[in-house]
Order: sequence, then C-alpha cells, then structure tokens
Amino acid sequence: MHDLVCIIMAGGAGTRFWPVSTERKPKQFLPLGGERTLLQASCDRLEGLCPPDRTLVLTSRAYTGLVREQVQVGHVVGEPCRRDTAAAVALAALLCRKLYGNATLAILTSDHHIEPVDRFQACLASAARAARESGSLYTFAIPPTRPETGYGYLELGPRLERPDPLRHHELLSFREKPDRITARHFLQEGRYYWNSGMFCWTTSAILAELEVHLPGHLEALAPAVQAYGTDRFEEALETSFQPLSPISIDYAVMEKATRRAAVVTDYEWSDLGGWQAVEGFLDEQQGNRHRGRLASHRAQGNVIYCEQPEELVSLVGVENLVVVRAGKRTLVAHRDHLEEVKKLVGSLSPEER
Repeated sequence: MHDLVCIIMAGGAGTRFWPVSTERKPKQFLPLGGERTLLQASCDRLEGLCPPDRTLVLTSRAYTGLVREQVQVGHVVGEPCRRDTAAAVALAALLCRKLYGNATLAILTSDHHIEPVDRFQACLASAARAARESGSLYTFAIPPTRPETGYGYLELGPRLERPDPLRHHELLSFREKPDRITARHFLQEGRYYWNSGMFCWTTSAILAELEVHLPGHLEALAPAVQAYGTDRFEEALETSFQPLSPISIDYAVMEKATRRAAVVTDYEWSDLGGWQAVEGFLDEQQGNRHRGRLASHRAQGNVIYCEQPEELVSLVGVENLVVVRAGKRTLVAHRDHLEEVKKLVGSLSPEER
C-alpha cells in the first residue's frame, strides 16, 4: 500500500463518557478499552500498513498538544472550530493532494474499538485497492448483531466481483438511526449493515465529488492549504473555517455520489458510544462489571468505573446502575437513561464539563 495515506479524525468531545471524558481531555485520549488510549490504539492498528509519516491526525486546535504527546505522526492539524465531517474531509483531501498527490486516502476514527488488527488491515487494504482501481467512494459495512437504534445503517445492493475473499457490494443508501421496530426489520432483511463512519477513496475521486456537491468548502479552504507549512497557516485556517456551514460527509457527498461501494468487514467493532459499551472490557464480580475496587451486597447488573483503580465503590440493593468516579466528579445513572448524559453535561458550567 505504497500510496496509502491515513487520516485519523480525533476532534470529538466524547460527552457521553463524562465525567472521565471532559472538554479538556475527551475520550479519544483515554485508555477506555485497554492499556493504550483510543487514539494510540488507532495508530497502532496502522503499523506495517501505513507509516507514521503518511498519517495525518485532524483534531481540535485545543487538542493538538495532546495528540503530539500521545502519538508520533507526520502531520497534526487543529481545526479552529467544529464544522462537522465534510469540512474535515475537504481539508484533509486538499492537504493530501498538496503533500502526496493523488494518494489513496483512508478516513479513520480515533475512538472506536476494533480487533483483531490483522482483519482490520485486510479490510482496509481491500477497500484501498478497490477504491484505487474503480474510482468509487468506499465505506466499511459492519454486520449487525442486534437491532441497534444507536447506529446509522447502510443498505447494500448487489455483490461486486472482486478477486478478493472479502465481500464488496454496491452501496444503495444511507439510513438514519432507526426506531426499535425499524431496527428489527433491518436485522431481518439482511441487507442493512451498521455504518462505521470510516471511508476510503482516492484524493481525486473525493475532490471531484466535493467540487460537485460542496464547492464552497473547497474554495474557502484553498487559501489555508496554500499556507500550510508556514507561520500563516493557523490564521488562514481560522479565516477559512469560520464561515463554513456544518454538514456531515455522509449527507453532503456520500448520499449523493454515483460511484460508491462498501466492503463488508469481518472484525469486531464498537463505536464506544457510551458507558455500556466498555462493559465487556471490565472485570466481573457477582454480576457486576467494574474498574476499581468493588464491594457489593444484593446488587447486580451494575457498571462501576473508577478513574483511579484503587478507589472503592460499595453497592447495596441496587440494579442496572452506572457509577463513574473521576476526580471530584461522580456520575450515577440508570442504564436506561445513559443517552441523557449528554444533555446533563450541556447543562453544566464549562469548569464542570
């Protein structure tokens, strides 16, 4: 994969993992799924496939220092404000054309759990080869294991002939997060897959689609890209970014593109969207999952996470709670209401977030 360039998106706020994940240090910089942080694990997965000097991390300007502390990559770019994934992809594509020419680009996440690494690399290499040969915009389809309402879905069409054991399909449509009944229907139908939020395409292919569907983004970002590598870059990027309308790359381009496809993955995947998603990585004790010391009596189905593993949490007569301790902050929530943590965080002061 000599022409592969990997772009890791690392600008998320991670509010569903409050109070461990905060505005100052969101979830991608935390070791939620093991010894390494999620960002470090994302870079680790590229070892042997894409060298660090051909890896670019796109993050918030506030987190560029954290990125450089945790990983060694060729380029770290801090966005001055959040403008959703279309702006990030457009900036990355223009920068990569300047730096590497018509490379094959992989747009990857910094906050997902993926294993084993060899299967992830096989899927990425398969998509990269197909994107280079066909000119299609590729995404990664995750086989669903349950009727999930927290994920978007991909509707796959006929299988594409490829000299590859992995399945490639035409991509028919994107579906928003469904309700429970629709999610059950998707699972039964068999042609709907979870949307991983990761992509693969050539630089020329994505820029051609952006030129058609989002030309204003390219026009606005061009002066900043021209200044990349100079002391004028940060100021130019702020001037370019501020007027952009927030829009996702799914909605802006992928839903409208004519040449698009998906490779069906065969690795274990989770987007680690909230506290229940880390349950499988925690120790088990008397029907509860925990990180840190736990004492329990007639309590089960609870998830306990202590930022400092020597801390003790004691539970008596409670079920299905999530208890999280971090510094001077504590979260106690029922499993059924974890989606409301984001609303709670929005109501807190900036210092408390």
